[in-house]
Amino acid sequence: MSTTGARSTGGAAPAPSLRVVALPTEHGGWGLLGEPLVLGLLLAPSWGGAGIAIAAVGAFLSRHPLKLVLADLRRGARYPRTAVAARVAAAYAGGMLAGLALAAAVASPRPWWAPLVAAAPLGLAQLSFDARHRGRQLAPELLGGVALGSVAAAILLAGGRTWTLALLAWGFMAAKAVTSVLFVRARLRLDRGLASGRRAALVAHVAALGAALGAAAAGPAPWLAAVAFLMLWARAARGLAATRRALAPREVGFRELGFGVATTALLALGFGFEW
Repeated sequence: MSTTGARSTGGAAPAPSLRVVALPTEHGGWGLLGEPLVLGLLLAPSWGGAGIAIAAVGAFLSRHPLKLVLADLRRGARYPRTAVAARVAAAYAGGMLAGLALAAAVASPRPWWAPLVAAAPLGLAQLSFDARHRGRQLAPELLGGVALGSVAAAILLAGGRTWTLALLAWGFMAAKAVTSVLFVRARLRLDRGLASGRRAALVAHVAALGAALGAAAAGPAPWLAAVAFLMLWARAARGLAATRRALAPREVGFRELGFGVATTALLALGFGFEW
């Protein structure tokens, strides 16, 4: 039996596993975090952007131990993991504050913090779901993905890039996150023979592709952005088709990570070279 759920008593209690407390269990979140970080730093490398990246990693990592603490407090209980999780969350928060301090000291005078402030309510709403053990539902996963996209915008502003580019990057990263979450959820449920949400996933991909095409035709976005979302639509159409081959969840996750890398590369090339 895991010690992380044992109630503390007057006697010595076994220490919880630090890995269980410190590291998030949702591996797909690493991709949703890494894509906006890489896109922002490729397009606008700067020490201010590096500080924002450090802050984003600290905030991302703090979510897991913090949700354990909040869930325990909500139950009015204290487990062996509670104090450990609180200390780990505080350490991650310290890293986040250090990154923000670096960004504040060296970043461009543009209000790079504005996207992060705008996204904060989304992150807090996701944390509220986590504290009620509802973090695996669709709504908090979508909220978290959209919130993480703001990091790309903040890094671009910190590097002196324009608001137009920053908002486009956030929009594309949000669209990528939403379509990815819907696709992976639908794919895993289809392979288990459950009601899948396949139609919603495909509609979201068509909407994202249409938005990318419209932005490219209007001028502010590169055509490679449309190519990226065409690729993602083709992946969804094939992956959710009746003729698909069933895959293990781990394989679905690794493939989605590859599509995330490809999408980020296409966006970076498109914006970088105006293709």
